[in-house]
Amino acid sequence: MLVLIYGGSGSGKSEIAEDYCLNLRKDSSHKMIYLATMEPFGKEARERIKRHRNLRKDKGFVTIEKTCDVNEIEVNKEDIVLLECMSNLVANEFFTKNLKREEVVKKVSQDILLLNDRVKNLIVVSNDIFSSGEEYGEETYEYMKALGEINRNIAKQADEVYEAIVGLPVVRKKC
Repeated sequence: MLVLIYGGSGSGKSEIAEDYCLNLRKDSSHKMIYLATMEPFGKEARERIKRHRNLRKDKGFVTIEKTCDVNEIEVNKEDIVLLECMSNLVANEFFTKNLKREEVVKKVSQDILLLNDRVKNLIVVSNDIFSSGEEYGEETYEYMKALGEINRNIAKQADEVYEAIVGLPVVRKKC
């Protein structure tokens, strides 16, 4: 099953995704993998990573840090994988590999579908970065367009899609 949980900064999407995984695990003895995609650039990023680790430390997740090429992780078919988060993964693929938007969209979308085929449950967390109304440079705008296309691709393939609004999961799609 493929699930997309998206929302703005501070919307509670991470906690919703973690709770979703815990609810899935009640019926399974298989491991929960927290697939962390954030590249720890700078003090703020390291603090955010530390905060997220502390929030999930007693929840039973095995953390795998993979900033690109997420389909390469070792998993078992019955595993529950929580990918946190798509915006970091897209930025890593886009900016560190110097790929064009179309290449990033194709690669990341394909990696997600391939990973989903290899596990029982894949929960993807992504950001809604499109409502700020601010002007950005061309490169940042290309990144944003790539993330938007990837989010749409995942939503089309997903069994369930939730939008996190003030800590509440609002159902956008449920098959």
